[in-house]
Amino acid sequence: MRSFFVRKEQLHTENKEIEILGDNFNHIKNVLRYNIGDKLNIVVENESKYLCMIKEITKETIICDIESRIDSNCEANIKIDIYQGLPKFDKMEYIIQKCTELGVWSFIPVCLKRCVVKLNGKDEMKKIARWNKIAEAAAMQCGRIHIPLVKNCINLKQLCNIIPEYDIVILAYEDEKEKYIKNVIKRKNINNIALIIGPEGGLDKEEVYKLKGSGVNIVSLGNRILRTETAPIVMSSIIMYELGDIGGRKDE
Repeated sequence: MRSFFVRKEQLHTENKEIEILGDNFNHIKNVLRYNIGDKLNIVVENESKYLCMIKEITKETIICDIESRIDSNCEANIKIDIYQGLPKFDKMEYIIQKCTELGVWSFIPVCLKRCVVKLNGKDEMKKIARWNKIAEAAAMQCGRIHIPLVKNCINLKQLCNIIPEYDIVILAYEDEKEKYIKNVIKRKNINNIALIIGPEGGLDKEEVYKLKGSGVNIVSLGNRILRTETAPIVMSSIIMYELGDIGGRKDE
């Protein structure tokens, strides 16, 4: 059954109704051609999922009766934020889509020395809006109740200032040969993790030095150098296996 996201203000608990507006309204009415009596799952973002039945369709809204609340355990028990060295835009879209499916909490583009593309002004606003739409579609597809937020682009200095907010911050770097992800996540009580990924051109040594000095854990992903769009998927998968909700050490 299809799922659709709505904002909290569209949930009317007093009447046990949910109001559908905007793009979802158009998609349900004009693309899917749902009618009165059809059922669908509606996710109130970051809150709950409901089984609903369409009871009224107007020119601008669809009103649904709430039939039941659906228990959902689709969000991971840890939060992973990805600080992605700004790649080409098609690669960023791929990263957002696949990592949303894995359970990543948010994405922050980072402008680094060797980034091959730049974001500024209106172009940044358009790209961020598009990336958030991709995150929403991916979250809807995989049944999540949280839509990962794609935030505005930051620089290296801003990234270094954010590091203390996390339980652990991990950076994959090809020159590291001895330390791996499993070596830095052994300690308990890790609830929020930041992953830093270099752009297509890689990380400048001075950037790595500054990040390490700010408390970042530098790790290896093996003997092969991964593409910028591969690394966040691999790192998120490893951490979700070890600490999250797709099996691994926590269940052993």
